[in-house]
Amino acid sequence: MKRLLLLALALVPIAAGAAQPVSMSGRWDVSANIGGTASNITCTFTQKDTDLTGSCETDQTPHEVTGKVDGKTVTWQFKTDYEGQTLTVIYSGTLDSPDKFDGTVDVQPLGVSGDFSATRAK
Repeated sequence: MKRLLLLALALVPIAAGAAQPVSMSGRWDVSANIGGTASNITCTFTQKDTDLTGSCETDQTPHEVTGKVDGKTVTWQFKTDYEGQTLTVIYSGTLDSPDKFDGTVDVQPLGVSGDFSATRAK
């Protein structure tokens, strides 16, 4: 009985560690295919509780990011100009691991969509 109690106590830190949410803070390399056009951007996120802030660089231009983390679901967006029109690029993905996630991207108001994958930069 005493051994069983010791084993149970030894497993408590492991279970508690497994419940910890993954932090999105840091640099991420994002590869997307939107409407048949491939793009690569680098995003630097800062996570505080469930809020996500930071920036994504497209063609050397940083764009301010806002987003949320809800369990394994990550969403973020930024505004960019394209041929004089302001676009909102919205990413929504699911964490596969602490260092990789993928999902969909939607460009509004154009209604163009695609998919993306992201890996934590090393």
